[in-house]
Amino acid sequence: MLETTALGQHPVDITDQSFETLGLSEAALKLINHVGFKNPTPIQSAVIPTAIQGRDIIGLAQTGSGKTAAFVLPLTERLLHGSGLRGLILCPTREIALQTKAFLDLFGKHHRLNTVCIIGGVSMGPQIRDLQKRPDIIVATPGRLVDHMERGFVRLDKIEELVLDEADHMLDLGFMPQLKAILRKVPQKRHTMMFSATMPATIASLAQQFLHNPFRVDILPKGRAAEGITHRLYLVDKENKKNCLLALLHLELGSTLVFTRTKRDTDWICRILQKEGHPVTSMHSDRSQRERINALYGFRKGQHRILVATDIASRGLDVSGIQHIVNYDIPATVEDYIHRAGRTARIGALGLVSTIATWLDKTMVRDIERALGKTLPRCTVAGVKPYVELPVVRHFGRRPARRGRR
Repeated sequence: MLETTALGQHPVDITDQSFETLGLSEAALKLINHVGFKNPTPIQSAVIPTAIQGRDIIGLAQTGSGKTAAFVLPLTERLLHGSGLRGLILCPTREIALQTKAFLDLFGKHHRLNTVCIIGGVSMGPQIRDLQKRPDIIVATPGRLVDHMERGFVRLDKIEELVLDEADHMLDLGFMPQLKAILRKVPQKRHTMMFSATMPATIASLAQQFLHNPFRVDILPKGRAAEGITHRLYLVDKENKKNCLLALLHLELGSTLVFTRTKRDTDWICRILQKEGHPVTSMHSDRSQRERINALYGFRKGQHRILVATDIASRGLDVSGIQHIVNYDIPATVEDYIHRAGRTARIGALGLVSTIATWLDKTMVRDIERALGKTLPRCTVAGVKPYVELPVVRHFGRRPARRGRR
């Protein structure tokens, strides 16, 4: 049976809390103060005290809600005593794993916890050497972790703390067999936290199989984007999409993330923007791990104002200060729109989402508007001819008779 806490409807008060009230150690509180965290986000307020007590967690929240700290802080507190591999965090992508590792390096050091990152796309040799140093925590993508398990480099029989981050995304990427192989190797007696942006039947089934009496934290209602986001829609003919994008990038000068549907379009748009003199980089799944790390680093540090990416970046991209999201291609699903939009307006900030659409996208536009509960404002930019929506004409009453038939 699941207990639920959600904004506006919850059995525990998660408002007006401070980190001092969440049961964290003095060492953790000093570090929190040092890095500049002021007040816990709703998911942190709900998850941290419950997780510290050892209850399994299902957390439904978008990236940018502060969920990484929500599981890292209680995990490091609970691993304070002991040695050897006791913590495992599974992530869907290399980028999310690297970002989580960086967070653990910061918040785990006050407990002298050693963390290693096990991801694909890089040599196994350095990872094997890191594993031989007997880390306390592994952050891994499922596929590469199973590779190490099959070669005998990793044993999971002493795991005490297990985190499944963005579980729905891991299933979307086809990691269910690897997840089940991993979960069969960890002890049944353990503490588990699972985080997901959605709750499809597959996630509910996974929770029922591998979590014990979990406490459910539901921060954002399904289909809702974060507060603080301004949504705009630019309806154009297909041949005008490029010019619309260029005009938008000249109008909005802040840090910008441009989403495309294909890797080919990502490279093509990046070349166009480079020719226009924009500081731009790109990221998609065909790029090597080093190229992806360099692109993300340059974007995060402000060396590149614009990042062009496929949906690989819509989940888990942890870059603060992104002011503008441009959907050059409308996303395939409403959930993808929500995830893309979630890269801006993080933790109370403001952001802008501009979607470029053609008449072929009208069904998805309608689905997005229905999910958001509002009409996307139709906007135009100078020099780009808009596509004019024809009004829908509905005929009521009897249908006119067809001539020539009896």
